[in-house]
Amino acid sequence: MSEDFPVEGVQLTLLLVVADVDRARQFYVDVLGATVHREYGGTSAVLQFLDTWILLVTGGGPTPGKPTVTFEAPGNPDRVSHQMTMRVPDCRAAYETLRIRGADFLAEPVDRGGEIRAFFRDPDGHLFEISEVT
Repeated sequence: MSEDFPVEGVQLTLLLVVADVDRARQFYVDVLGATVHREYGGTSAVLQFLDTWILLVTGGGPTPGKPTVTFEAPGNPDRVSHQMTMRVPDCRAAYETLRIRGADFLAEPVDRGGEIRAFFRDPDGHLFEISEVT
């Protein structure tokens, strides 16, 4: 038995539970610039964004592999358990581009001395940060 992990060829996929796969897919493609890799009958879509796979799925109850787990989209967008951060070379330029494409930012970019950052949500409330080291 090998104890090497991770090994070459392992890839990480970020799974996001969404209320409406079509609406979420449109946001990730049109606003963030992700590409669609595969779709599964309106209940899930696999996207590629930079070097990351994003799997958008609708909610669902327990399965044999996860007998106590229920998937559901975020209920309250002001209470989060995760966020996705993108380091960008120019936060204000990224802010303007994403805002024009339809991203709904919580506030304009904030200069915190060592970084400039701004936050926005996808249509289901998943939180994103764009951050520039200064």
